[in-house]
Amino acid sequence: MDDIARRLLQRLVRRIPSQTLQPTLEKWGRLKQSQLQSMDFTLSKSALTERLASICEENDWSIKHLTELELLYVIDNPNVGMWSAYQLVDPEDDSHTVELMQFKEQFKSHLTELVQNVSIKMKKHTDEAVWIRLAWGESFSRPNHFKPTYIVHHLQSPYVFMTSISSKQKPLLYQALVFATRYQSIKDANLSGRKLNAIRDLLMKQYKQVFPSKFPSHITENDDNAQNPHIEQEQSKLSSNRRQMACEAFGGGKLPEIQSAVYRLETKFRGHAPNMAQRKEPFKCVVKFSSANLLESLRNCASSGIASTPVTPLLSSIPLKGRNYFVITDNGPGSSQQ
Repeated sequence: MDDIARRLLQRLVRRIPSQTLQPTLEKWGRLKQSQLQSMDFTLSKSALTERLASICEENDWSIKHLTELELLYVIDNPNVGMWSAYQLVDPEDDSHTVELMQFKEQFKSHLTELVQNVSIKMKKHTDEAVWIRLAWGESFSRPNHFKPTYIVHHLQSPYVFMTSISSKQKPLLYQALVFATRYQSIKDANLSGRKLNAIRDLLMKQYKQVFPSKFPSHITENDDNAQNPHIEQEQSKLSSNRRQMACEAFGGGKLPEIQSAVYRLETKFRGHAPNMAQRKEPFKCVVKFSSANLLESLRNCASSGIASTPVTPLLSSIPLKGRNYFVITDNGPGSSQQ
């Protein structure tokens, strides 16, 4: 085992919580039962690292085998960084026929043509998502396994999720993805977050939605406020309408845990101050909403009356359009465009 493999193993053992280290190693499937039984998982992380390192040397395992272990851990614990969503556009006629083996072969062959030194590890998860781990190298340097890029793509869908990708690597990855999926191009979906499952559910509409109706039906309440005897009788109808409009805007059940939304404003001054009116450059500002569960917070604000209803399209566009980054610019005199 060389120094890079040993350092990667040390980082992996330190990263995996003690209580999940044994199940992760069992799922890895590389260790024999006798080797697993010989490990005392109550020992310190440094002692466990040394024991694993000796087992790796006995079996002549390389860094390729360790990247399998890291990929397994990340699949089970995907909140490793900031994930960004992308959308494949303009599918070719045979894009719906692309299968796993075909995708793997074409992705690997095309990316290795574009990048001289790159390490590629791929695995299909139980939810039909293909997970890709990339370690990038330069023309005369080995792949850097300490700063990998992770990509998740659900076959037969136009969505791709990435984390830890640089601007230099992104065009190369774009080319390999569109080639392997039979699409013409790929674009930023303007959706990002630390919780992969949340941005995936929001973009792919995998949560309970409530659609506006001219004759809205009653929303089943999940809290105690609906039957609170202290609510004034004359306020009950208004409260019910607010809850209905809040659910129509954001959904009626458990919502994806999106943690932020960013609005970038670029507009001209429209007041009467002469000095400000002569300014040619647009005014720019950024407004950011943050919460542990932003959609749930916004829904509660609307249903409780803290925020006005019907909900402004600036906020309801988060679940409607599946994005949390918006640019608001001038679209002619006296109007704006989102």
